[in-house]
Amino acid sequence: MKNKGKSYYLIPYYLWIALFVIAPVVLVIYYSLFDLDGHITLDNYVSFFTPVYLKMTLTSFWYAFLITAFSLLVAYPAAYLLTRTKHKQLWLLLIILPTWINLLLKTYAFIGIFGTFGPINNFFDLLGIGEQQILFTGFSFVFVSVYIFIPFMILPIYSALEDLNLSLLDAARDLGASGWTTFRRVIFPLTISGVRSGCMAVFIPALSLFMITRLIAGNRVITLGTAIEQHFLVTQDWGMGSTVAVFLIAIMALFMIITGGSRKGARNEK
Repeated sequence: MKNKGKSYYLIPYYLWIALFVIAPVVLVIYYSLFDLDGHITLDNYVSFFTPVYLKMTLTSFWYAFLITAFSLLVAYPAAYLLTRTKHKQLWLLLIILPTWINLLLKTYAFIGIFGTFGPINNFFDLLGIGEQQILFTGFSFVFVSVYIFIPFMILPIYSALEDLNLSLLDAARDLGASGWTTFRRVIFPLTISGVRSGCMAVFIPALSLFMITRLIAGNRVITLGTAIEQHFLVTQDWGMGSTVAVFLIAIMALFMIITGGSRKGARNEK
């Protein structure tokens, strides 16, 4: 009877998954089977494997990798220092606060900062360098994306570092291990679960960026997310847009399965 009672509490969860996860995916797959004239066809899937879309896929992976890598390079030292400072809760609040601000507002703020008459170019003028084209470049796109996603990388790494047994670090020092060796052989392997979680939280949404790509990078960076936006809002080719979305969903699901499997393997080793 208790098990039946518990199963009733799961009904809202199953309904939510069915309506807002499974149903949208099924709808996207359904639309991907139609061309512009409303005829059922597989031409959209054939078109995806042309050089244009394959290049977009590689570009999406490349920029998602860069955003994830730079986020990790900044987030890990920041999270480590955070565990060693006083007033941790205050610093955590300051890291989380930017996530409360609307994404569009933050993006437009960077348009002003990186613009021709923005503070960065004004500083360059003072140094005698002159105005530089910062906006609508790959650099500005990666920079803004890292700024937006970095809290989602810091938090899981910080959580993993907080759970770290400090006596293991003392043992490593007693055995004569250097700071780098201690980090490489003790700290990083024991916090790899936080790194994986952070990479998933950054890499997966970075694959499907379109608004930041459009506003910050202009036409310099074309990703799968941009292609989906163009097909749905500009060309009105919902079939091709849905096809790109299907492959993007498949890529994300595959990435989650791989990282989830490696996480289970790490647990079994422990």
